[in-house]
Amino acid sequence: LKEEDYNEFYRALYPMADEPLFHIHLNVDYPFNLTGILYFPKIKNNVEISRNKIQLYCNQMFVTDSVDNIVPDFLTLLHGVIDSPDIPLNVSRSYLQSDSNVKKISTYITKKVADRLDEIFKNERQQLEEKWDNLKLFIEYGMLSDEKFCDRAMKFCLLKNTDGKYFSIEDYKKAVEGEQTDKDKKVVCLYATDPEGQYSFIEAAKAKGYDVLLMDCQLDSHFVNLLEVKVENTRFARVDSDSIDNLIAKEEKIRPELSETEQEDLSVIFQAVLPKENQYYVQADNLGENAAPILITQSEFMRRYREMSAMGGGMNFYGEMPAMYNITVNMQNPLVARIMASKAADVAPAQVIPDAAEDASEDVKRTVTEAKETAAAAHKSDLEAFAGDNEILKQITDLALLANGMLKGKDLSDFIARSAKVVEDAYLK
Repeated sequence: LKEEDYNEFYRALYPMADEPLFHIHLNVDYPFNLTGILYFPKIKNNVEISRNKIQLYCNQMFVTDSVDNIVPDFLTLLHGVIDSPDIPLNVSRSYLQSDSNVKKISTYITKKVADRLDEIFKNERQQLEEKWDNLKLFIEYGMLSDEKFCDRAMKFCLLKNTDGKYFSIEDYKKAVEGEQTDKDKKVVCLYATDPEGQYSFIEAAKAKGYDVLLMDCQLDSHFVNLLEVKVENTRFARVDSDSIDNLIAKEEKIRPELSETEQEDLSVIFQAVLPKENQYYVQADNLGENAAPILITQSEFMRRYREMSAMGGGMNFYGEMPAMYNITVNMQNPLVARIMASKAADVAPAQVIPDAAEDASEDVKRTVTEAKETAAAAHKSDLEAFAGDNEILKQITDLALLANGMLKGKDLSDFIARSAKVVEDAYLK
């Protein structure tokens, strides 16, 4: 048959579908009989819409287009026709699942699909790259759901970076390991899911000479987990999950030396000016004088597992947890230093109340505890009042929120008005 014969047959089967990417012609007579043609459709970004498009026949008698008990789950995304006299008619699903011929057919089809993709990778690499964006969802789904297919696919699966260049998994690790190996001898593969929204983080990584992968498929949260298991001494980190120096740490960093009280005060004043609908973990770090005063990120672990939960990854408790953001305060930034100096001048230190003696009565201990709680509440109130009146603090916090698409409604309106006033004060007075 010629290529146009296969395409014409596909159009006859699916007149409203896009042109297929590739096809496989199946023909075997031992140890079972089977003929058929399978097509790789353009799956794009939805696993569900393309299912149940394989038509099953027995001696040219139509049986079903629901073949989930005959081929592995991921292969139900393919389109086409299979005809086999060795598949029994009108039997239960449990029988199909236990039938030896059905199992052999399933294994054979999986192998032929892997063979075909490997052949395209070796002999038609450019064609595979051109069609990869429409094919990768199928490949990733297969790798996540079928161990044998995964082992084969590790050779022909492609990774695409934000510059549009494609690599095999092995070649990509070799390409980046020189620059992107951290102090623990792990190769760190950076990735982005939204090139526009994460633009500043991507540029910060490129400025360091690092490469960034594009992982915008709906299965990628699961897929990077798989790659971390399959590729030795490698971990994946989304480019906006921390500062670039922390994502690929080359040496032990000198962090700010804050007492427990200073750390608590820092957390209170920044929590006071952040939106209340989320949870935040405020931490101090040294990012350099020229780096931003505040960096807002999400933990790679928590964000990834929340996304996996949303995809039905069996970890629903992660999906039920509120969004948690890391607020990294750059203590070396001059604006932060100015805020902390103002705080030291305007807010009295927390009142220190000695602990009650061990042999004191319960009434005395209760009184001391209540006094400590009252003093702590008063100090927290003073810090929140300071934060509410500090224009620099609110401005740099809102800038960080704006950079992450988190500034909305009244907060956004207030930020615009405050920014206009800053410009007016700088240029008109």
